[in-house]
Amino acid sequence: MRHRKKTVKLGRSQAHRDSLLANQVCSLIEHRRIKTTLAKAKATKPLAERMLTLGKKGDLHARRIAISYLKHKDIVKKLFTEIAPAAADRKGGYTRITKLGARQSDSAPMAYLEWVDFAPELKSAEPATEKAEKPAKAKKAAAPKAEKAEGEAPKKKAAPKKAKEEKGE
Repeated sequence: MRHRKKTVKLGRSQAHRDSLLANQVCSLIEHRRIKTTLAKAKATKPLAERMLTLGKKGDLHARRIAISYLKHKDIVKKLFTEIAPAAADRKGGYTRITKLGARQSDSAPMAYLEWVDFAPELKSAEPATEKAEKPAKAKKAAAPKAEKAEGEAPKKKAAPKKAKEEKGE
């Protein structure tokens, strides 16, 4: 009987699958959001949430379990010091899967896997800084041109171009 055997194989052996999922979780911890196939995201989500639960415990035993699975001490340190305290008041549901549509090359369904607590920082911080900088640059660039036009006589660069065009025809 196949009771309680719901592991998604992902077309890999067990060792390869374990390494893949551990690397996916490490990338998720490091970058806070990863773009992957929908099947890999669904397979990675339970493991990522389990690692965050270990991070919330915060004791030495939990840290050693996380290191034994993820194999990167610096990633585990980031998990325990940055990501787990941010999710301390949350009781579950630490990750979110957002479907993106089909990949162009092979039509595989793609998705973002991201931490729920860190996703708004990524989305709101980038566009706000770009919008704030562009109008300031436009005003500074427009001001010197206006001053030159008022203080100096306008140059006649348009006439020689027309003359060259007429000679060429």
